[in-house]
Amino acid sequence: MEVFQKGNHGTPILILTGMGCSFDEWVEVAESLSKTNRIIMFHRPGLGESEIEEEIRTTTSTMEEAHHLLAILDIAEPVIMIGHSYGGLCVQHFTKVYPHKVRALVLVDSTSHDLEKLDTLDLPILNQNSSDKEWLEDCQTYAHLTEEELRKIIQPVLTENQKRLPMPVQERLINFQQKPYLYKAMKSEAENWKADAKIIKELGPFPDTPLLVIGRDKEYVIQQGVEEGLPESELMLLENTWEQLIKEQAKLSKKSRVVFAEKSGHSVHLDSPDYIIAAIQDITADIRLN
Repeated sequence: MEVFQKGNHGTPILILTGMGCSFDEWVEVAESLSKTNRIIMFHRPGLGESEIEEEIRTTTSTMEEAHHLLAILDIAEPVIMIGHSYGGLCVQHFTKVYPHKVRALVLVDSTSHDLEKLDTLDLPILNQNSSDKEWLEDCQTYAHLTEEELRKIIQPVLTENQKRLPMPVQERLINFQQKPYLYKAMKSEAENWKADAKIIKELGPFPDTPLLVIGRDKEYVIQQGVEEGLPESELMLLENTWEQLIKEQAKLSKKSRVVFAEKSGHSVHLDSPDYIIAAIQDITADIRLN
């Protein structure tokens, strides 16, 4: 398993990335927080240099991998867990099963355990070229190609925010996209996440763990979509529903609050890294005071 570690003091922070996302996207956040905390990130099997065999990828497997990693690193104290997107679903699972291992939880535009509500939305244009079935078929195809064949098809590029990262990180992000096993892992995770969400929901009450829920800027995302030629009515329906799911996540714990990062899309850590850093620093300061 490929693991990133930086920093050697303070409450450990474990960051779980989104589906198909590299921990290198978090380098700016990790570098800053490592001055006061021990930062740990890992690539799930199939991502980066982490090998994948024929196992089924679920939030349960990620939860147990995270638990095992903490044991290997001899981290016995409760940690601050950060989960982005699909990684947020995984840390919700972890927190329910191992509540004594979590000092505080941060969900960054996280997938909800009620994600099936998104399937009921009438979004004909948005779904026109990006149905789940077609995406899974693409992943199946990509998983059986060589890296060179895959590179020619997907022609990997970086977002504008990724282009602002250090050059070695940019190169790693390009290489990350053209590894066939990435698509094998994503296909398996995507095939199981709805069942995973139901399992998580049925595990019982969420512990009263300090919880910060960070959501994207609805108006910003709608504006970006309109500028790309997408229908405003469908964007509004999707974003209003997503915002409601984010707000409902704040109800998981009695010790929670929800905030929305201005001018940030789904990748809040790339759009507004300073916002994420400041939010985590507030949490660590509260931990030190208490």
